[in-house]
Amino acid sequence: MELEEKSKYGEPRKHDPSFRGPIQNRGCTDIVCCILFIIAILGYIAVGILAWSQGDPRKVIYPTDSRGQFCGQAGTPLEKKPFLFYFNIMKCASPMVLLEFQCPTTQMCVEKCPDKFMTLIKAYAVNSDFAYYKNFCEEGVTNTMGVAEILKQRLCPAMLLPSKPFTRRCFPALGMKGGVITVGNSSTFNDGNEIRNAQDLVAGVQNATVVMEARQVVMKIFEDFTHCWYWILLGLVIAMIISLVFLILLRFLAGIMVWVMIAMLVAVIGYGIFHCYMEYAALKGEAGANVTIKDLGFQTDFTVYLQIRQTWLAFIIILAIVEVIIILLLIFLWKRILIAIALIKEASRAIGHMLCSLFYPLFTFLLLAVVIAYWGVTAVFLSTSNQPIYKIFNETNCDYSRQTCDPANYSTSPMKAQCADSKCLFAFYGGETPYHKYLIALQFYNVFLFFWCANFVLGLGQMTLAGAFASYYWAAKKPDDIPAFPVFSSFGRSLRYHTGTLAFGSLILSIIQIIRVLLEYLDHKLKGAQNKFAKFLLCCLKCCFWCLEKFVKFLNRNAYIMSAIYGKNFCTSARDAFFLLMRNVIRVAVLDKVTDFILFLGKLLIVGLLGVFSFFFFSGRVKAFQNTAPTLNYYWVPILTMVVCSYLIAHAFFSVYSMCVDTLFLCFLEDLERNDGSPERPYMMSENLLKILKKKNKTDPAQ
Repeated sequence: MELEEKSKYGEPRKHDPSFRGPIQNRGCTDIVCCILFIIAILGYIAVGILAWSQGDPRKVIYPTDSRGQFCGQAGTPLEKKPFLFYFNIMKCASPMVLLEFQCPTTQMCVEKCPDKFMTLIKAYAVNSDFAYYKNFCEEGVTNTMGVAEILKQRLCPAMLLPSKPFTRRCFPALGMKGGVITVGNSSTFNDGNEIRNAQDLVAGVQNATVVMEARQVVMKIFEDFTHCWYWILLGLVIAMIISLVFLILLRFLAGIMVWVMIAMLVAVIGYGIFHCYMEYAALKGEAGANVTIKDLGFQTDFTVYLQIRQTWLAFIIILAIVEVIIILLLIFLWKRILIAIALIKEASRAIGHMLCSLFYPLFTFLLLAVVIAYWGVTAVFLSTSNQPIYKIFNETNCDYSRQTCDPANYSTSPMKAQCADSKCLFAFYGGETPYHKYLIALQFYNVFLFFWCANFVLGLGQMTLAGAFASYYWAAKKPDDIPAFPVFSSFGRSLRYHTGTLAFGSLILSIIQIIRVLLEYLDHKLKGAQNKFAKFLLCCLKCCFWCLEKFVKFLNRNAYIMSAIYGKNFCTSARDAFFLLMRNVIRVAVLDKVTDFILFLGKLLIVGLLGVFSFFFFSGRVKAFQNTAPTLNYYWVPILTMVVCSYLIAHAFFSVYSMCVDTLFLCFLEDLERNDGSPERPYMMSENLLKILKKKNKTDPAQ
């Protein structure tokens, strides 16, 4: 039965006396994919050049007035007028604003927002007030013009409201007095025709500032970063040092550190059970503590759930189950853990002979930064490469309302003659040319090439490290037989011979990822739908493609290792890697995953140390740090930043270890198939691994 199972996944590798690690005499693989990738990159560059020639990022930096001019742009007549002023902010309360993203009122650039309340009628009677009022009127207004004529031509707003600039736009300075909304310390105002409540301004302000609250939070977060960036930087340097120290200690104390980490995990979960029980017991007899989670329902304040006993009981049960599972795994898999420790020690020795491999992730990070920057800049230029579109806005009924117009000759056009009170105002950015019609396709191409290039860079790093570590494993005498500059040699082989293979693997992964993006987009669009079958189908598809992406990543990783060793194309390497793993499926399921889990615990330990330290430092819980720590709006901002960034730093260093272990693991499996320990076919693994597996190399034929 075992032989049938093995034949199903191919025959074990035969001994090859000439094999000494990564094959040097190799040829280019997957040439068609290589050519396709180069063409795609050239097309990507062309899209970038086209976007940069057509786009204008000023459209997202500066507000735009009714004539399509940028407020505050340097080198223009509006350089000293950075703020956008709305003639009638209440027009922004129209539902059309949410559809067209433009208030149907005249908008102009001003030097500063109005700071006093006045109407045109009252200001016209006093020369000094009218001189101030004209700062918020269009050009051409003179003292000889009557109020009726000015309002008829809509050259000035009917009134000015005390306003404050926000995101370079003037919004009424609304306040609260005795539970009543006020503007300029008054709950009412005269709009020139009638007395109105300040409450009437709210709808217009809300539509004109759809993202006001979010931007306020962002500004506070940005302010926090400016106050504590140096502390965050110091924390990240500490994270890097701890990661390096941890990896160095793994080389000498792998066994002790692994068992200490496992013991700490068991102890932490045990303490969690004890703490939850104490909280559970403390709530006994408290009013409302026996309410069930079902009766409580969903609450936005999650601290409410911590006031009921059932929550703590659930925590106790969950942690107890996890604790029992970990203890059972330790009992039954202790030998596999010993092998995992031996692999980690072997990986430590390999990295010790190739210290530059620890810093290779910095090169990968640099390439990824270039890819992300190119994608981001291209996306901004593409999204701002539309032309200004002008539409007709009017006060009374008009057949041409909301139709496009040309402001240059609108005053003499038939549309103006038929609708005397209408104006041709800037509406939004768009276009009807072939270029503008295919902008969405160019954006899609930009996203797809971003995924493809990012996956290619990650794959290049994996193949480079795999080739270097494989040369270590198959060296007969370590370190004498390890080639000079193994990382650089492997990097050169990967780019010279296997660009097509990397492009092939990353293309498959990118297609899956872009499908997942489209599914997320559909899910966002269908959130308000009531079709439960469609939601269920979409949920199943998202789950399936998530699993498929994980499988393809696993397959690509091992295919790159095999390609780095044997120099074969992607499909052959993927098949050989898959069959090799399936022939040793139990070892893969236990040994490899145990190793990954141990490295994951190392990451959590580093993140946990930095997270706990940053919490006590920034939250002010420790008196010794209260005078040193900066005053922040949200103390969780630097904590969360340090936790995420320290995890990324730890992951970068540990990814080298993980790649080394995976490569050595595949080499280890091939070693067991190729060799039998005889003088003609000696094992290449370390003495420690031989001892754990109860195998040995027979150097004397008489043995």
